[in-house]
Amino acid sequence: MTIKLSDEFKTAREEFLNALSQGETEEKQAELYGQMINELFEESKKHAKQEAEAIASLPNADKQLTAQQRKFFNEINTEVGYKEEKLLPEETIDRIFEDLTTEHPLLADLGIKNAGLRLKFLKSETSGVAVWGKIFGDIKGQLDAAFSEETAIQNKLTAFVVLPKDLQDFGPAWIEQFVRLQIEEAFAVALEAAFLNGTGKDQPIGLNRQVQEGVSVTGGVYPEKESEGTLTFKDSETTVKELTKVFKFHSTNEKGHSVVVKGNVTMVVNPSDAFDIQAQYTHLNANGVYVTALPYNLNVIESIAQTPGKVLTYVKGRYDGYLGGGINIQKFEQTLAIEDMNLFTAKQFAYGKAKDNKVAAVYDLAIDSTTP
Repeated sequence: MTIKLSDEFKTAREEFLNALSQGETEEKQAELYGQMINELFEESKKHAKQEAEAIASLPNADKQLTAQQRKFFNEINTEVGYKEEKLLPEETIDRIFEDLTTEHPLLADLGIKNAGLRLKFLKSETSGVAVWGKIFGDIKGQLDAAFSEETAIQNKLTAFVVLPKDLQDFGPAWIEQFVRLQIEEAFAVALEAAFLNGTGKDQPIGLNRQVQEGVSVTGGVYPEKESEGTLTFKDSETTVKELTKVFKFHSTNEKGHSVVVKGNVTMVVNPSDAFDIQAQYTHLNANGVYVTALPYNLNVIESIAQTPGKVLTYVKGRYDGYLGGGINIQKFEQTLAIEDMNLFTAKQFAYGKAKDNKVAAVYDLAIDSTTP
């Protein structure tokens, strides 16, 4: 479900991600996440209303949902969360996963897999913002968590879902779209940040982390990779030499075995750097047409979770990323300062780790944007 997100939401999202990457206090991260979710709520409300109005003339509008979906979303305001958590209908979870892997290029390129209910995961009773693992302790009285860990391999992501209290004014199709949009966007922000930069402590191990055999892990945190060098994209000859080094680095695994890399390497850049990089390898051909191309079919993807001034390269298909366990939703019983709204928590389980330490590499950018 694609919508045009507002500049206000994009700004709030960027501020939240900056707080994560810069190690701001938990209170600051929670505050910025709340601002992001409020902006997302306004956007999803407008979009869901437009969708509802568009199908209002159809006699069987709600029949696009299964009987289980209609029952769940009709009852969400009165039953969910008071006695026990309920699992979102499988069809809705599948559509959320499909949206995540089609509307967010990085998640699609990484090949994140939906493992359904096959993965073992943590038992927990929790509520909180979209953060990984052991949710923040006590932030302004809004958060509460109690964990019983069965396995350390899964990592739990919890996000707020905000719904109007007067849900009786909306049909189940409107509510289902509304819930899907909020979960998709909130999870996408946290998933990209974790799969790129996750520390491994109560969250996936990001591509920018060292995972070689015998790596020293302190307090569950995997060390960051050091830069493999500098990329300038200064001119055609320099670009070929620089990218040759990138591809040669990825052409073998940690044990020295060959890896097929031509056409399989992706470079992740921050949007603020994307045009500077693109300008370095865009040329006017003999037919008077501007052509943008890089050697060896290098794929370039933008992500707001990527650190500005740096790029990350990785080999597609060599990062194990999974979502599993379905999505549980529960009513958040504490009061949140949003008038006429009910707050729910949606929980998902995820795992991520590169197959070895040569799957990904970090490089510094040094582009002279004044070069003609």
